Amino acid sequence: MLTLDQVSFARCHRPILNQVSLAIPAGEFTAILGANGAGKSTLLSLLSGELTPQHGHVRWAGQDVREFDSQQLARVRAVLPQNPGLGFNLSVDEVIAMGAYPFAELSPSTVAEVAHAAQQWADVSHLTGRRYPTLSGGEQQRVQFARVLVQALAAQQVGEYRCVLLDEPTSSLDPLHQHGLLAAAQKLTREAGIAVVAVLHDVNLAARYCSRIAMLAKGDIIASGIPQDVLTPEHLQQTYQLAATVITHPQDPQRPLVLFDG
Repeated sequence: MLTLDQVSFARCHRPILNQVSLAIPAGEFTAILGANGAGKSTLLSLLSGELTPQHGHVRWAGQDVREFDSQQLARVRAVLPQNPGLGFNLSVDEVIAMGAYPFAELSPSTVAEVAHAAQQWADVSHLTGRRYPTLSGGEQQRVQFARVLVQALAAQQVGEYRCVLLDEPTSSLDPLHQHGLLAAAQKLTREAGIAVVAVLHDVNLAARYCSRIAMLAKGDIIASGIPQDVLTPEHLQQTYQLAATVITHPQDPQRPLVLFDG
């Protein structure tokens, strides 16, 4: 399991996160919710090992993340940043196959098999053969998601803990593809047992697809657990400074539906 244990982080002496603790179980889809500037992307960067906590520990299966080198981390976690830049005139197929770079032992046929599955999960099969720079922003985001899927699935061993970290993955997508990407992430947790963490802004998308939610406000996690327990008017007010009404979703009695009153 990936865990944050009493982690604090500051930039230019300004506190961003304050003694945050959070567990990321295998096979669970965890959403990180919070207002702008709450520290969501910083938390994700700490989980990925890209940032080092100034206090506390980030641990993978009990081992401090600082003990991993970049190659070891690349084999156990995959990251989709907010704006994945790529300045080379590569084909879509080549970009997706980049997800297999940490696994030099894989044969080309095995990489092609994993890439094919990722293309279908990410709904980008129809884009293969095109050049990556010619795609729209949303299409590029979905291709990058397919690359992350390859990295997450390649050479996975039975019972091996892996984690996918997504920073605002739906920000450039239309509603159809927002649902498609999150459904694919949910499928990854259920069928491959991989832990997925996503920074999201849409609380109702989080309630629809995520099995767990962590609410972040002013550098603190104020609530963490299943959506029904976390998405309360009190927590939403504390997080977003907006009054909210929470009702049972008319199509799914197990799911809350949030209506902001502002």
